[in-house]
Amino acid sequence: MGSPADEPERRDSESPQRQVTVPGFFMGRFQVTQAQYEAIVGSNPSNFSGANRPVEQVSWNDAIEFCEKLSQRTGQTYRLPSEAEWEYACRAGTTTPFHFGATITTDLVNYNGNFTYASAPNGEYRQQTTDVGSFPPNAFGLYDMHGNVWEWCQDVWHENYAGAPTDGSAWIEGGESNNRLLRGGSWNNNPRNCRSANRNRNLPDNRNNNNGFRVVLSASTPDCQSR
Repeated sequence: MGSPADEPERRDSESPQRQVTVPGFFMGRFQVTQAQYEAIVGSNPSNFSGANRPVEQVSWNDAIEFCEKLSQRTGQTYRLPSEAEWEYACRAGTTTPFHFGATITTDLVNYNGNFTYASAPNGEYRQQTTDVGSFPPNAFGLYDMHGNVWEWCQDVWHENYAGAPTDGSAWIEGGESNNRLLRGGSWNNNPRNCRSANRNRNLPDNRNNNNGFRVVLSASTPDCQSR
């Protein structure tokens, strides 16, 4: 977890790079869509309308509320991923800046193509979200782990990984309790922010059209073992 010292445009907050053991879990293949959010919460706050686009304009508190209501509806425990779970899922066994390699193009990810990373050329800047699943998945079958919308995680923001848990759990002790983690980058960001190791933070009640989320289900949840 984290980035090596020679990764282009890395940040100090991605250090120290370390080994983390992540227990099994289930993660949504897609970012939560507007149709899904409305079906559970009863409203759609999104700026870019579209049933299959990711819900945005959702705060960390909104995402927590969605998980609680979904859990009540289904009788199973849904939650946001820990930061460690998110990075493990994003990388899908890779160690490169992106799960598909060392560089990035707008044919693979929805980001601001006016900016470049490493040897990649300029590309398209769509200026909005796209339907979930519009780009190729990673090796775990997960879509849009890079770009489209930032994804909320459970964790409190810490300036770096010094003292962070190594068991895959969310780091909720200490740090900046008024800031929560976001991962993955968005449609409006440069490609540096879309890297597997990149970290971001925001206030838990902040809403903007860059921020969405996806859900996790524990592997130990009843009725999941045979799926």
